[in-house]
Amino acid sequence: MAGSDIDKVVLAYSGGLDTSVIVPWLREKYHCEVICFTADIGQGEELAGLEEKALASGASKLIRADLRDEFARDFLFPMLQSGAVYERKYLLGTAIARPLIAKWQVSTAEQEGADAVAHGCTGKGNDQVRFELTFKALGPTLKVIAPWREWDLRSREDALEYAAEHEIAVSATTRSIYSRDRNLWHLSHEGGPLEDPAEEPEEGLFQWTASPESAPGQPELVQIGFEQGLPTSINGEHFGPAALIERLNDIGARHGVGRVDMVENRLVGVKSRGVYETPGGTILSVAHRDLESICLDRDTLHFKQLIALRYAELIYYGKWFTPLRGAIAALIAETQATMTGWVRVKLYKGSAAAIARHSPNSLYREDLATFGADDVYDQSDAKGFIDLFGLQMKVKALMEEDPATSPKLAVQRD
Repeated sequence: MAGSDIDKVVLAYSGGLDTSVIVPWLREKYHCEVICFTADIGQGEELAGLEEKALASGASKLIRADLRDEFARDFLFPMLQSGAVYERKYLLGTAIARPLIAKWQVSTAEQEGADAVAHGCTGKGNDQVRFELTFKALGPTLKVIAPWREWDLRSREDALEYAAEHEIAVSATTRSIYSRDRNLWHLSHEGGPLEDPAEEPEEGLFQWTASPESAPGQPELVQIGFEQGLPTSINGEHFGPAALIERLNDIGARHGVGRVDMVENRLVGVKSRGVYETPGGTILSVAHRDLESICLDRDTLHFKQLIALRYAELIYYGKWFTPLRGAIAALIAETQATMTGWVRVKLYKGSAAAIARHSPNSLYREDLATFGADDVYDQSDAKGFIDLFGLQMKVKALMEEDPATSPKLAVQRD
């Protein structure tokens, strides 16, 4: 029998359609004990009744870990500091969560004496890579079972039929067949009608944020306080990592902030359409980026912008537990030493805009920036700077005008 060497498997369990049908499938195919592992990373009410559901589907137990503060402190905040955004839009809410879940899944497998881990990711998506790269990094001897790459089910409709045959209660239906992922940072929507990128998402798809049209008619100001690049307060009130994000989610969602509709390039080589709701994360990203504008020198800021693209790719590709990601993170942390201060953000009908900022470490000097009279900046110095800065352009122009004069350029003085 295939898989007869597998006695116990730990399944990353969300209680959704895919993982709900995987439990009986694992038992039928591998004749093994199935332990469900659920990470609480901010799914809220979605976690209600999971233990009863897992046991009813054939699992021997469900282990649940509250990882919200670890998720915010050790994953979301370092990502925020990096400025990572995938393909100019995606704030990486699903991608950043997978290494944390897989890390704890490996730990659970070790504690329970399991010889395998399993996940419900499809063979077309990114998440299979993210989970399995973490398995390789942290639990290289564990066997990995990926049912979507093994079973005969080929669609979510097939999975719904399997669930009905095995009398497994699931929330998805053939009428509402979106694939969703929710955590502290975002809520994502894929599949179903969204697979046609020419179709606008129906308003009923959104489950978190108010539509910008129906959002309050008056703007709201929210002030985010930072200490060394870490968000610590909202309007002067201090919060723990997860609680701060939850509070900003409530505020941002009310104003319709954080909606993104995009077609992205998956790691496996196909394009997919995703719709994301990231209210609190959007506010934090706007505020952090704005504080950097006054606290970081030009070279550091511009270099951070360069490595942010690579950092976003590492997260998207599931390479969190790699030497390169760790090295870049150490560099980013070094740049945050002076990032203490506050940023005031105006929220209004789907937009979040920084309108004021302050830091005791600000590099902004009004006496240098002013267009009025000043005693610090000697404007006559600019001529020599421009002459040297533009010398290569002048040399090129002179050669094109009269190449015969080019030998003289080596000794020419302006």
